[in-house]
Amino acid sequence: MASHSDTLVVFFGATAGENGGKLGSDEREIILLVWQIVDLHEKKVGKLHKCFVKPDTLELTDQCKEETGLTVDDIVKAEPLDKVLQQFQQSVSSEVKCLGRTTYTLCVDSPLVIRQALHPEASKKNLVLPEIFFSFVDVRKEFHKCCPNAGLAQKLTLTSMLECILYHKFSCVETVNYKFDSGTCSKTEPVDSEAVIRARGLPWQSSDQDIARFFKGLNIAKGGVALCLNAQGRRNGEALVRFINSEHRDLALERHKHHMGSRYIEVYKATGEEFLKIAGGTSNEVAQFLSKENQVIIRMRGLPFTATPQDVLAFLGPESPVTDGTEGLLFVKYPDGRPTGDAFVLFSCEEYAQNALKKHKQILGKRYIELFRSTAAEVQQVLNRYMSTPLISTLPPSPIMPVPVLTTPPFLPAASSTRDCVRLRGLPYTAGIEDILEFMGEHTVDIKPHGVHMVLNQQGRPSGDAFIQMKSPDKAFMVAQKCHKKTMKDRYVEVFQCSTEEMSIVLMGGTLNRSGLSPPPCKLPCKSETPNKVHISKSCTINEDIQSMANNLSITGHSCFDSVGCSSFQSKSSL
Repeated sequence: MASHSDTLVVFFGATAGENGGKLGSDEREIILLVWQIVDLHEKKVGKLHKCFVKPDTLELTDQCKEETGLTVDDIVKAEPLDKVLQQFQQSVSSEVKCLGRTTYTLCVDSPLVIRQALHPEASKKNLVLPEIFFSFVDVRKEFHKCCPNAGLAQKLTLTSMLECILYHKFSCVETVNYKFDSGTCSKTEPVDSEAVIRARGLPWQSSDQDIARFFKGLNIAKGGVALCLNAQGRRNGEALVRFINSEHRDLALERHKHHMGSRYIEVYKATGEEFLKIAGGTSNEVAQFLSKENQVIIRMRGLPFTATPQDVLAFLGPESPVTDGTEGLLFVKYPDGRPTGDAFVLFSCEEYAQNALKKHKQILGKRYIELFRSTAAEVQQVLNRYMSTPLISTLPPSPIMPVPVLTTPPFLPAASSTRDCVRLRGLPYTAGIEDILEFMGEHTVDIKPHGVHMVLNQQGRPSGDAFIQMKSPDKAFMVAQKCHKKTMKDRYVEVFQCSTEEMSIVLMGGTLNRSGLSPPPCKLPCKSETPNKVHISKSCTINEDIQSMANNLSITGHSCFDSVGCSSFQSKSSL
């Protein structure tokens, strides 16, 4: 299709809701398509084609009925959008061929029918639009350029504007991007604040391509989708999106509270500084990793800290070959080189990525691994976050208690009276992480990062207990109500709500049941007369209180956190 030809296809559409300057803003479906061929060379106008479109929801607003003159009876027997688009393509191709032409230019009196109505609806219905709808001329915009002193264009008809500009070469043919191009953004790159929005309420598993589909019809800048992360490095349901100009940004704002699946998305203005803070980077390692074109990025969370590239490749398997082998892996590390348990993987096609995603929550070593789609901007953001994390300083040993046996272990959550935890009691001794997640069912998504705590006895064997930190007290309450006495491997499991404070006390040797909380069997110990002999060792000479506490709580020498949080605690207390 040429950018300018002697054959024009003048196109118009209407929806079941808002039309005119607000067309497409209410997410209503198309109910009418109108088009006509104009032969500039022969100065002839072809037949006016008018096709009704049957929407999925047979309901018209009063404003629509008034503006279009249509009723539900007019569209109830119409063809759906995909059939009407086929008729359109066949009609245009036939007429253009009869004129002896091979090229034509689509003309509209407003870009809204293309950008805000046709492309978004086709995207939601997984329809493939004819190529003609990816390139068009906005007649009103061209009229303003050709006739700047002609007054307000909205007072003129499409026909009168066309008569004024027909013999002027169109100065700007607008295009719609076929796909979103991912990429990276440098912190030094200028970003126009009038071209950035913040989308809020996104499903946590949304990728940059999903967000681009939500804004289908509008052109997003290369690498212009930056998913926001929370303090734990997980997506928080927000994204910053950078468009090619302010016009497209303003159209994006009109999609406030449009739906992505069953969820509505809030759209607000944002700034270039906010976008650069999330997506901007300076890492050469990231730039090199993302230098390969057209790659699908998958993020892995919860890798064992000892995992090697070969371990990851073996976990993914031959059905999910990583691009260039180990070169397609990027392990995320702290500034001192310690692994974080995160990694990014490149795949050359969607099929390989889908095969990899099937391994979500499968076990590698002793941990289950989370896999989900990622973006170039997220790669940069995660690297920025971890590389800017200060190293944990080593505190000097206490002169009274050299070994922190009597205090809450450093890997326990901060004690709080907020009842946002649940306790699982009576687990089968063979139960593992996957069994607990299956038991939790739909409530698994409400578990806090690092929120699963398995309790072991003094011999390091399962005690039949576990604590789960939920995202809120309401979530904990729901789990306790829905899962209490639900069976796991022929055993019913008791589930009841508790707080991190109560959890910590139990792990320190106290008891917790539906009758209430009992403190640990001893209080804080007296100052030892021989502090240099205090150790967690049976051969030590320590006072009675310390011995009692040590008997009731023996914590493994390190925390075994996995990606979502499994930590194992050894305890001799009767839980």
